Amino acid sequence: MFLLHRPVSATVLALAALGGCATRAVDVPPAPVSAADFVTWDCGRIADEQDAVQLRAADVAYAVDERAGTNILALGVGVAVFWPAMLAMRPAGPEAQDLARLKGRFEALQTASRLHNCPPPGNELSAARSAALPVAVGDRLVYEDRADPRQSAAEWVLRLTALRRGEFEYQLEATPGRAGGTWRQDFAGNILAAPSGALQWPRLLRADLPLGQVTAGEMLVVGDPQSRARLRGQVVAVGVQTVAGRRFDVAVVELFGDAQRGEAFTRVDGAIVVDRASGVLLRLDLRSADAHFQLQRRLVRVEPAPER
Repeated sequence: MFLLHRPVSATVLALAALGGCATRAVDVPPAPVSAADFVTWDCGRIADEQDAVQLRAADVAYAVDERAGTNILALGVGVAVFWPAMLAMRPAGPEAQDLARLKGRFEALQTASRLHNCPPPGNELSAARSAALPVAVGDRLVYEDRADPRQSAAEWVLRLTALRRGEFEYQLEATPGRAGGTWRQDFAGNILAAPSGALQWPRLLRADLPLGQVTAGEMLVVGDPQSRARLRGQVVAVGVQTVAGRRFDVAVVELFGDAQRGEAFTRVDGAIVVDRASGVLLRLDLRSADAHFQLQRRLVRVEPAPER
């Protein structure tokens, strides 16, 4: 059980719609940040921070797009936010301030990178950042899966095959009655790609996941456009926990929403538990009368990669 640090009111999950005048993201002037702040950083650390800034900017853009219905991030921008491409309308207020701060930090990092004569960052994750993660390439993450609490558990296994800037790539092992294939997640714990028939949540979670943060997004069944759920949630507990023999910086996000199939809507609630440093899935509990969103999945062990 994850009983960590909880907010005073963990049941307040509603997101208030924000109003205000609008301005374009590209017209938001960057908040001043000095490249001198990063003068002692090496090229790898600068590149990692650029990734983190762009991920946070993607979160801001997505939250606004979700309310406005413009879906700029669905048009292929993804986690790697190219600032000139952020042409959708943005409201003034906190989001504009956040974008200005992040834009300023990103430009200062770019200046520091040029001052250090840093090469363009590669696609692979730096060795230092890889070593700090709770899992490594070759590890097998073994989960217990139950569609119904009264049923016996089946194994659901991910083998980590690659660590890249911005994402993990796994191979989901095939079992009788279930196809395997590529499973990709970002560092927030969003599932970017999954095999047909698997659950996917491409933008449900946000970077960092501090206590009390609210979040919203979609969960869908890959290959079935009729099966999808709109979910909202809140981070109700955080803290370091040992799970399956590994130490994780855990965030517990309570979820609620509705699954839609045709004209019918069915209630969905539950929780998702991820590691805040890597996005590794630790637990997923979903309860619904819709069988596609009735699931218990728990990480029970991590089998280290074979030594070479």
